[in-house]
Amino acid sequence: MSVQVRIPTPLQKLTQNQSQVAAEGSDIVSLFDELEKQFPGIKERIFDEAGSLRRFVNIYINDEDIRFLDGDKTALKDGDEVSIVPAIAGGI
Repeated sequence: MSVQVRIPTPLQKLTQNQSQVAAEGSDIVSLFDELEKQFPGIKERIFDEAGSLRRFVNIYINDEDIRFLDGDKTALKDGDEVSIVPAIAGGI
């Protein structure tokens, strides 16, 4: 099943400057396994050494935050759109 993945600007150097790529996966983990095959180095930017999603990276499926779904086990279906959104901190 193919899904579209929106790539944030800081990671586009890993995807040959593409802002959107297609990949397959039944859930978030398998999707990033596939993305890693296509674009080496991308998975380590999203997952830590223990295999958990990094705290400063938010993943959305069709505009829903996976933290409120099944996390990195959230199932994907054909045509889903996955967005990688780096957390932004700031203040005055």
